[in-house]
Amino acid sequence: MRTVVFDLDGTLADTSGDLIAAANACFVARGHRGVLDAGQDALIAFHGGRAMLKAGYERLGLERAEVEARIEADYQPLLEHYGANIDRHTQLYPGAVDAVKTLRGQGFATAICTNKPEGLARELVARLDIAHLFDALIGADTLPVRKPAPDPYLAAVSQAGGAVERSLLVGDTNTDRETARAVGVPCILVTFGPEGRAIERLSPEALLDHFDTLPALVARMLGA
Repeated sequence: MRTVVFDLDGTLADTSGDLIAAANACFVARGHRGVLDAGQDALIAFHGGRAMLKAGYERLGLERAEVEARIEADYQPLLEHYGANIDRHTQLYPGAVDAVKTLRGQGFATAICTNKPEGLARELVARLDIAHLFDALIGADTLPVRKPAPDPYLAAVSQAGGAVERSLLVGDTNTDRETARAVGVPCILVTFGPEGRAIERLSPEALLDHFDTLPALVARMLGA
């Protein structure tokens, strides 16, 4: 079966506001100000909790060793704060739901492969009411390794009942590009994320400006 595998954060949904809020809560809890901005630092947010903590504590002028120590100490509190406030600002990108529904109506399997912890990913897709649109979900801790290792992608396709050689990945960062390369499948990168069309520098097989055009693009890339 032809299969389309989606990243979650920055691809299907703009989660940056809630992610940044969780990181800022950690800084504030230690007596600092909230140093990250949901608009300007969205790209950092889409690289995960540790990346946000690292950026914040570096901006606060901490030494490298202390930054590393605080990342380890604050990562779990960040996840807990995020989990309790996971959908306050998060929104699906325009056209995402309709595009996935169209693909499924055309006989494609659909799956999510994300570097968000699986429990949080499942909670988010449930709250966004899109869980039923995906045949599989693989998170950062589902397997011993995460993207860009090929294993999570392979597991997502397998659980969706698809064939790797008839699949592709839709994502938004270099992690997704490298995952596709590791597996040997085409990659579509979205241009409505923080980098805009500058994401073209990663040389994906295709760019996606709006979800409205995804079904036709996927049909061209994967064929009948």
